Amino acid sequence: MSSSLLPLRNLTTTTTLPPSPLLLHFLPAPPLIPSFTPPSFQSQAMASFSSSSSPSPSTSSSSSQNNNLDEHEHKLSHVLKYHNQTKHSFTNYARGPHNLDWANQPNPFRRYLSSPLLPLLHSEPNPQTLTLTPLYHSLFLSLPSPHPPVSKSTLSQLLFDSLSLSAWKSTGFSTWSLRVNPSSGNLHPTEAYVVAPPIPGVSDSAFVAHYAPKEHSLELRAEIPSGFFPKFFPPNSFLVGLSSVFWREAWKYGERAFRYCNHDVGHAIGAVAMAAAGLGWDVKVLDSLGCEELKSLMGLHVFPEFEIPSRAVRGKIPEIEFEHPDCVMLVYPSGVGGFDVNWKELSEAILGFDKLDWKGKPNSLSKEHVCWEVIYRTAEAVKKPLTLGERFLVEPLQRSGVCGESAYKGLTVREVVRKRRSAVDMDGVTEIERDAFYQILLHCLPSGCQGGGRQGRELALPFRALPWDAEVHAALFVHRVVGLPQGLYFLVRNEDHFDKLKKAMLPDFLWTKPEGCPDDLPLYELLRLDCRQLSKQLSCHQDIASDGCFSLGMLARMEPTLREKNVWMYPRLFWETGVLGQVLYLEAHAIGISATGIGCFFDNPVHQLLGLKGSTFQSLYHFTVGGPVLDKRIMSLPAYPGPDVDA
Repeated sequence: MSSSLLPLRNLTTTTTLPPSPLLLHFLPAPPLIPSFTPPSFQSQAMASFSSSSSPSPSTSSSSSQNNNLDEHEHKLSHVLKYHNQTKHSFTNYARGPHNLDWANQPNPFRRYLSSPLLPLLHSEPNPQTLTLTPLYHSLFLSLPSPHPPVSKSTLSQLLFDSLSLSAWKSTGFSTWSLRVNPSSGNLHPTEAYVVAPPIPGVSDSAFVAHYAPKEHSLELRAEIPSGFFPKFFPPNSFLVGLSSVFWREAWKYGERAFRYCNHDVGHAIGAVAMAAAGLGWDVKVLDSLGCEELKSLMGLHVFPEFEIPSRAVRGKIPEIEFEHPDCVMLVYPSGVGGFDVNWKELSEAILGFDKLDWKGKPNSLSKEHVCWEVIYRTAEAVKKPLTLGERFLVEPLQRSGVCGESAYKGLTVREVVRKRRSAVDMDGVTEIERDAFYQILLHCLPSGCQGGGRQGRELALPFRALPWDAEVHAALFVHRVVGLPQGLYFLVRNEDHFDKLKKAMLPDFLWTKPEGCPDDLPLYELLRLDCRQLSKQLSCHQDIASDGCFSLGMLARMEPTLREKNVWMYPRLFWETGVLGQVLYLEAHAIGISATGIGCFFDNPVHQLLGLKGSTFQSLYHFTVGGPVLDKRIMSLPAYPGPDVDA
């Protein structure tokens, strides 16, 4: 690390915001802004920041168990401390840069210099070789027949409809790109990799490649052993890996960037799952693999080790541009019922990738940097090890419920995913019909149409890509839904949590099913009121939260999940919110309106509004859906070929 690094003393936000009289009216006691960290908890957490993230191994079985428990509590304490430390409140925001350092804005495009560039197809599919993409809403009922074998055309279409550029925008002297997968601040910390068997027209050998969205091309990083895929995976399958460049997001958002990076991972998972479904392919995150396996699989060991400083610093820190391995997804033909996999042998094979001939040197993203050290310590605390899973099971697709299908505009999957945009402003006028609102929420359910069953297991598209039961719910602020009273509503996405949710929230809430609500939609009316101003104030005073048809806060069952399933579930809870957000984006565009994810909100006041205490349920992501206001000063340009600029 450079000797010129300076401690960060003046880059933290100190903006003070007054409590809102309207919110004070609705919030119960205790006081509006309680202390976030009791002294006993704070001292434990501070100890976790100052100690090493690499515990020493134990030789004794009993002491090893104790050490494992101590290590788990140590990491859990750190994660809870990070989560509380990065909350926004009415009195101050989480630590971040005061002003944006435009001269050092990170390049949004990673390239591996000198690696072979393999162009993909980015024109419309040839009707003679590929069927037209199916209607968007039909995917929630059944998947089309798969398109084996994997070809250059189908791989191109998958990436074109999930992770590629969707347009360029220009105004004045500024030009910037948009992508099919959304990102906080359009900063795009997520990088993607393809690991595949030989594909005619792409590579004669099995390979690992980095996806370059600006060029819609693959950068060949390494050739892998020919027996890798036949030994471990079903025919006509391949892998898509995701990683994060934390610096890209931290440049703008400071310490809260770790949250946003993981939102974006979830959006990317949802984007890949939907594009794959259009080709008759299924997707599942291979979550038995650990961080080290993912690092070797994507060739991320080529980045120099990053030594985490003891405090936030700024200077020339090129190591900070490394990519953190997040997950890898298996993409396979629909209808595969499962297969046996020896996870230990798979791990050994992947770790051997370090010895391959890796091509390309990663490009530099910025000249100077700011390191918010807590991001990297938290990423270390939640690194997942290899966990030896059982047989790889694939449950049949569970179709989603149907209520207001007539609201959809007859758009294909490609039309919806490539026209998706993040609204900057909402018009405050657009309304949607009640059945359309219910239809959107039916597509937000993890288990689909259960016919009397309970929501919880991730069986419906695209949530079936996640290998855990749903942990995220939604508190909805209904503003402009024709036939539905304005007010506060709640969508229970895992009905095993219903009793705990009801007990944890205010006793005066109604918990009644709204009029016309489908029987298999666990939506409940909590309180009737005009909550437009309230939702705006809770979302950092942003009009966009009140000017749409509805907005919502996604609440995860957090601390119990981290205790029951381990601390590595912390980023995965954000992934789940990202997948849910991706559905809301696509649903909005499919019915002719728009949506936007909202990362800035006042965490604890949201909890107080609902009556929630402690860390059992935490708000992780906000969202709004409504009629967009288009800025006519901004010109839209085609995605390919695009302007020859990097930002």
